[in-house]
Amino acid sequence: MRSGVSLELQQIVAQALRGATRLLLALSGGLDSCVLLQLLQQLLETQQLQSLRAVHVHHGLSPQADEWATFCQSYCHTVGVAYQCVPVFVIQRSRHSLEAAARTARYAALAQLLDRGETLVTAHHRDDQCETLLLALKRGSGPAGLAAMPQCQPFAAGVLCRPLLSVSRVRLHAYAQQQGLQWVEDASNQLLQFDRNFLRHRILPPVVGRWPHFAEATLRSAQLCGEQEQLLDELLQPLLQQCLDQHGALAIEALAHCSDAKRQALLRRWCRQLGAPVPSRQQLLQLWSQIALSSQDANPQLQLGHWQVRRYRQRLYLVAPLAPLPALCVWQDLESTLSLPAGLGRVWLQSSDLPLLATEQVASWIRLPDLGQRVSWRFGLSGRVRITGRGSRPLKKIYQEQGIPPWLRPRLPVLYYDDVAVTIPGLFVTEAGAPHPVNPANSLIWQSDMAPFLCRASRETL
Repeated sequence: MRSGVSLELQQIVAQALRGATRLLLALSGGLDSCVLLQLLQQLLETQQLQSLRAVHVHHGLSPQADEWATFCQSYCHTVGVAYQCVPVFVIQRSRHSLEAAARTARYAALAQLLDRGETLVTAHHRDDQCETLLLALKRGSGPAGLAAMPQCQPFAAGVLCRPLLSVSRVRLHAYAQQQGLQWVEDASNQLLQFDRNFLRHRILPPVVGRWPHFAEATLRSAQLCGEQEQLLDELLQPLLQQCLDQHGALAIEALAHCSDAKRQALLRRWCRQLGAPVPSRQQLLQLWSQIALSSQDANPQLQLGHWQVRRYRQRLYLVAPLAPLPALCVWQDLESTLSLPAGLGRVWLQSSDLPLLATEQVASWIRLPDLGQRVSWRFGLSGRVRITGRGSRPLKKIYQEQGIPPWLRPRLPVLYYDDVAVTIPGLFVTEAGAPHPVNPANSLIWQSDMAPFLCRASRETL
């Protein structure tokens, strides 16, 4: 028979997860995540959930890391929950703490594992929220930072939810003891060199001793800051959409008419909407003065984590991290769809009289290769090219005519027959690739996020 405390915690978790039926639990093996696993497993038993699986992210930073993974596997086997262990490699960069590096690696791994429509669940609680707000205060964060961790937010292909955010650590510990739960202890949680541990062990005990409801008050402050940010989102979203083009680029002229405060708020929301790190106040000043307002002939850029802010034709672009490209990619079976490397999309051949089916598709009408010719893809093309019906043209001029930003040009896929360039889909067909009566022609379709840059060219080449 379950105790009143157990039922109360179950209700808190069920309320926070209302509407979520497929869950992925981030299981560290510590007290908090073990309590949450049991509560979720009880919801699964009562058929309030369709599925529950747990994943342990193995950072490999502790001598006990293998033991923790084994414990999590055993615990999940005991309660009948599907389990997966995912190793990650933590890269600590300059000016970033080991805590931040591990968190980045952890969430990147979890984002890859989360299925579409699934909810990622973590065991953050009220004391974690208090610490997060104080750390944001130390950094000089504004309302968005002081909102700390929202209970639910979009994440990767699904949602991230923290159902225990209103529950104290003391309450979770009492529940675990009452239920006779076991968990692992991370010795690094006692190391005061980590900011969160310093707050937890040295700062918060005397503060809570003087003001027992301090953690509850910080939770309320975080919620109020979150509400203010949500209100700003609602008020600024229509204006942000007016400033964006179809590629997600921001019009500099539209931002120039805004006050400094409004412009900075729009830039923050632009970065967050596209999944890039939100700039600091200093970075926002740099972004405007050194990128947006730089001379017309400059090619400025600002680094935001792994992302870049670039300017092209009086628009600001957020450029996601670019994966390296191979020298070439051989297309062996022309009757099959080929996935290009580095997330550059897919290519296939279809009858030239069939229409394009999506806005992210472009096409070129080309001849098929001669018998024995090797078909391959290479990336980026410079110099001059002989285009069907237009003679020899400098590629730089073609790129400029079509408004293709400089950082995309080296990543444009180029179809080759042997060592002769045939086409950049949607942009041009060379004389060597032009269809002729004795050689059947097909439409070469390229489906990619880059394709909208080439839509006007596509209509001209077909």
